[in-house]
Amino acid sequence: MSDSDGYFGAEVAARYDDVHSPMFELTTVTATVDVLARLAGDSAVLELGIGTGRIALPLAERGVSVHGIELSQAMVDQLRAKPGGEAIPVTVGDFATTRVDAPPGGFGLAYLVFNTINNLTSQDDQVACFRTTAEHLAPGGRFVVEVGVPELRRLPYGETTVMWGEGPPVWSYDVYDTATQALSSNYVRIDDGHATFRSIPFRYVWPAELDLMARLAGLRLRSRWEDWDERPFTHESRRHVSVWEKPTEGHVERTTGIEPA
Repeated sequence: MSDSDGYFGAEVAARYDDVHSPMFELTTVTATVDVLARLAGDSAVLELGIGTGRIALPLAERGVSVHGIELSQAMVDQLRAKPGGEAIPVTVGDFATTRVDAPPGGFGLAYLVFNTINNLTSQDDQVACFRTTAEHLAPGGRFVVEVGVPELRRLPYGETTVMWGEGPPVWSYDVYDTATQALSSNYVRIDDGHATFRSIPFRYVWPAELDLMARLAGLRLRSRWEDWDERPFTHESRRHVSVWEKPTEGHVERTTGIEPA
């Protein structure tokens, strides 16, 4: 693994597009792209953690101008090897703080999908991500985040581990630290009797916490759904797709009970 690629080096990037993963199912990708294309309209969009182009490439095929930020050069190399991948501008860097050359007026949409916000392993980095994203957005632009609701309801008291993928060939489980909101996803893979282990650190985050981060960045919540089919978000939802909006020019967003002067 290259240090500069973080936890997504060449070996991981080479098999990241696992066709057996639910996130690569055509119905999932189509539903995601449908919503993002509608929200984007005629504006340019920015994907944070663009990866190998699972969403960016079909979105670009719809005629949307897609730009990306990605920490891992190995993941970008996989994107570049795909048809249409060379045409998508990608800036290599940490999406919490990396700035890109935005089109005149800014981006009309920025998005983070499939739990990627959790790759930022501190609250400070997650707050910085919202602020940096807000600076990229045009007035009226939207920021979309897809992320799971922490699975703490599945933990008996005193336990820390939730099993979520039972192989073969890969067994997967998450380990939660409720004192710090640290989370790790762990993978045991067995191929031809040879076992490998990989662990990736994350930070889980609550919907209300994300709303506060958005308010600190000057954004306001517009929509929250359970999934890309826009079903209502409820207390039973295990993930959410949230949409925050940057106020238009001349609009004063109130974040306190104090009237603006």
